[in-house]
Amino acid sequence: MVNVGGSAACGGMVIETHGRASRKNEKNNARMKITAIEPIGISEAKAQEIAEQLAKHNLEFQCYRDRKEDAAILVERMKDADVVIVSNIKIGVDVLSQCPKLKLLDVAFTGLDHIDLAYCEAHGIKVVNASGYATEGVAELAIGLMIDVYRHITALDADTRQGGARNNFLGRELRGKRVGIVGTGAIGARTAQLLQCFGCEVVAWSRSERQEVLDMGVAYLPLDELMRTSDIISLHVPLTAETHHLISRELLALCKPTAVLINTARGNVVDMDALADALCNGKLAGAGIDVFEKEPPLATDHPLLHAPNCVVVPHVGYATREAFDDRIDIVINNIYRELNIDATV
Repeated sequence: MVNVGGSAACGGMVIETHGRASRKNEKNNARMKITAIEPIGISEAKAQEIAEQLAKHNLEFQCYRDRKEDAAILVERMKDADVVIVSNIKIGVDVLSQCPKLKLLDVAFTGLDHIDLAYCEAHGIKVVNASGYATEGVAELAIGLMIDVYRHITALDADTRQGGARNNFLGRELRGKRVGIVGTGAIGARTAQLLQCFGCEVVAWSRSERQEVLDMGVAYLPLDELMRTSDIISLHVPLTAETHHLISRELLALCKPTAVLINTARGNVVDMDALADALCNGKLAGAGIDVFEKEPPLATDHPLLHAPNCVVVPHVGYATREAFDDRIDIVINNIYRELNIDATV
């Protein structure tokens, strides 16, 4: 039976399905509960389709149709679940410690810095992510931010709507520019590949060199040399203890005054105050920022909101229809794999 109804405790619409498993899976997966604590970018119809699919394996599926970040609400949604699906909502010890049945956190996101991984490891909670779903979307947004900063698209749109004209404005082209890619994982490598199509010279720094990136003709440089010689610096590293404020005030001071910084990685990879100072003092020509110290909305006094030639967007690099379609497939396949379920049955 498929039931769509309200949740009195949490205030969100919920899609639930209960079903009978085959004898093969009934013993191993008796009445396991899978809860998506937010809509994760899928329609109600898609959620119902997933519920019916999982019900064939005796898995109860519940999908909340709203996003809540309050710890008490998260506990209410998660406390009886064996498997929880979440995207980028922070899940800390205050929530996890009240979810005794939890066996698997299926993170519909690439980064895991919002999950208390130490607690999960200590308490036997497996954590898996949706690696790869947003590679194209984030790489394309990085290119888009470069072009916006160089051509002032956002600013000129606002000026034109208010009766403005070109007023002798001259933008810049990507062609011939040296772009430094910081982090050559899947997204960094794809960004490098796209930039080469624009006629850019691409160099890179990463904690480890990848042969496929070298095969593209990309040279790896020390980070200080990359910062000093690049026209555009594009960040693609995960947030770890080692990469926190990797792009420091000292490294920003090495940049050309004509250089541009693009961050579609994680906000805390950059010292935001130092970046704002560099922009305000003419030490850096521009920035395109998709990620911040915390998820938007931002405080009105955030330093980048008042910095010149700084294009800001509210963490949307991963948010495309195509990426979300790929993501849900990865998330559901993670469940099948971790629960040792044959999805073809």
